[in-house]
Amino acid sequence: MLETKATDSRKDEGACRIVVMVSGGGTNLQAIIDRVKEGSITNTVIAGVISNNKNAYALKRAEENGIPSKCISPKNYESREIFNEKLLEAVNEYGPDLVVLAGFLVVIPPEMIAKYRNRMINIHPSLIPSFCGKGYYGLKVHEAALQRGVKVVGATVHFVDEGTDTGPIILQKAVEVEQGDTPESLQRRVMEQAEWKILPRAIDLIANGRVKVEGSHAVISR
Repeated sequence: MLETKATDSRKDEGACRIVVMVSGGGTNLQAIIDRVKEGSITNTVIAGVISNNKNAYALKRAEENGIPSKCISPKNYESREIFNEKLLEAVNEYGPDLVVLAGFLVVIPPEMIAKYRNRMINIHPSLIPSFCGKGYYGLKVHEAALQRGVKVVGATVHFVDEGTDTGPIILQKAVEVEQGDTPESLQRRVMEQAEWKILPRAIDLIANGRVKVEGSHAVISR
């Protein structure tokens, strides 16, 4: 397990402590870091960053911003069961109020879903229920959207439950498909116009007690 520490991880007493979990470059993590710094995400402190990939640039982003981070990779454990236990332990050690999956390409253990029910959110690069579920991640989502010929795509922030992209929807934002789009260009525009806007917004809403779950719906108070 790779780990970096910072001395100020418990600052801002009373603020919502979040742990961000990410497998790759961490562009959504950077959006969160930037919004916390500028104050558009309020009442929030990033307690830690966890990745399953020791080479993830997200870990570098965390280090550069003085955020504690850990790498918990399934490659380092004898079985998936042991990895799941260590992953949950790593999350618990940060004492989060909210767990944010920001491009974390690992199946979340049922025990973690149960412990953090309605306290774990995910960003998905489509307007759920379109182009979601098993096998839809990363560029695959945008490839499928272009192949189908849809005119509008977007992103969704939702709570995590036992299904794949099936939890209560918190926020969605639409993005128009443009003539000549490639999966790469569409992915970039969805990130810029939707993901980097609604994920920070969802965190701010939750941190300020404005989101509650009623049945299968997430309700936002004014």
